[in-house]
Amino acid sequence: MTQADFKLAFDEYYRPIKNFLYYKLSDIHLAEDITQEVFIKTWDKRDSVMTETIKSYLYKIANNLAINHFNSGKTRFELKLKDHDRTISESPEYVMEKDEFAARLNRAMDNLPEQQRVVFLMNRIDDLTYREIADRLEISVKAVEKRMQNALESLRHVTQSKF
Repeated sequence: MTQADFKLAFDEYYRPIKNFLYYKLSDIHLAEDITQEVFIKTWDKRDSVMTETIKSYLYKIANNLAINHFNSGKTRFELKLKDHDRTISESPEYVMEKDEFAARLNRAMDNLPEQQRVVFLMNRIDDLTYREIADRLEISVKAVEKRMQNALESLRHVTQSKF
């Protein structure tokens, strides 16, 4: 792999790898640190890395580093709700309910198995298709569908229950 190939890979995959790690580790700063480590390891092995397989190579290293981190302790995921319409004046009751819902959603995300959480966030935050997720995680599209279905069922309980 040439320096130009490495730069192209870095430019194309830095953000997706960082997001992938963030979804697994629930800590953006840790995800950034490990993403840098992924690319350092790739640079160190550049003579044996083939450009055609760089994407799967990067995800494999990222996944292995995330597993190593998970073995050292559990992380906490924090999802922020997007405010879609800021033109409406929010009542204090609405703000309180929204905050309570966000806290419940974060707890629900914490309780999702890692595989479900990663697939859910790759689809809903990164807007990746099931095929793209399957390619990045090196699993079947059916496995992605099943993980998403299970994640949605778990999260649906949060949205349907009363505060």
